[in-house]
Amino acid sequence: MLSRTADHLFWMSRYMERAENTARMLNVSYETSMLPQSAAAAQAGWEGILSISELLPHYRALHDEITPRSVMDFMVRNVDNPSSILSCLRAARENARAVRGSLTTEVWETQNQTWLEVNRLLRSGALERDPGEFFEWVKFRSHLSRGVTVGTMLMDEALHFMRMGTFLERADNTARLMDVKFHAMDSEYFGSPLSSGQPEASQEHDFYHWSAILRSVSGFEVYRKVYSDVIKPERVAELLILRSDMPRSLLASLNEVMGNLQRVSSDPGSETLRQGAKLRAELSFGRIDEILATGLHAFFTQFLERVNSLGGRISREFLLPQVV
Repeated sequence: MLSRTADHLFWMSRYMERAENTARMLNVSYETSMLPQSAAAAQAGWEGILSISELLPHYRALHDEITPRSVMDFMVRNVDNPSSILSCLRAARENARAVRGSLTTEVWETQNQTWLEVNRLLRSGALERDPGEFFEWVKFRSHLSRGVTVGTMLMDEALHFMRMGTFLERADNTARLMDVKFHAMDSEYFGSPLSSGQPEASQEHDFYHWSAILRSVSGFEVYRKVYSDVIKPERVAELLILRSDMPRSLLASLNEVMGNLQRVSSDPGSETLRQGAKLRAELSFGRIDEILATGLHAFFTQFLERVNSLGGRISREFLLPQVV
């Protein structure tokens, strides 16, 4: 397959997944912001989204202060923000149009219709009326795109590059979603002490924050089924990092990335495969207590660096060189 074609397919899927995960991240902050808390804590939560997405300097250049409405507007509809939902859906559609001949009619129509519909919704004020409902719509369109792709595309290299893009983006965004809170407060988490000294209000806020994270990754019912217990941060972390049977976990995402990478690689000894396999092995045989011993924030910071390095190697080996 031509590198140019593979590049368009890879990024089409990455941008669609990025739009979905941005919607998930915004929905967590939107739900959390409605909890009783100080104005400083609420602002730190919204600032955390911008910071973890590496968009804070860009936002500061456009806005004097951080407010929920301005952050959501920046992250949803600002066309100058390459990571906004609107920019991601446009980029997904443009990449799909560039390789229209490699896609089934259903895949192309889904991408095109999503782009047309999101513009109509934003013009009609859907985001202002009910942000939660708009974020659910974005998630639904991403689910539809993924389902149509798997259900209609030939299982050849084109599909493997699309799946690789999807799950590489998912690994990155699941880590960012879980790290937002620690990034916002510039704090670390080593697990809950046996006798927590936290005030009751703080414990209640933490409970609802982690519940919102579980719901944002469609993991609330899964957590109840697996653990049959109240929500504890350590178990949420274990579920979303180390469980290979949880579809949005870091390990499940890396398993999919490596499975598809092995199918398109002609060199079993390549450095790209080695680094990916090493990262997957560390998650496969990792333990949550070992991760907590070094701190969740430190773990996510290192993981993001490594998964982005893996993405860069995939681009250099199989796709078009990235313009820096």
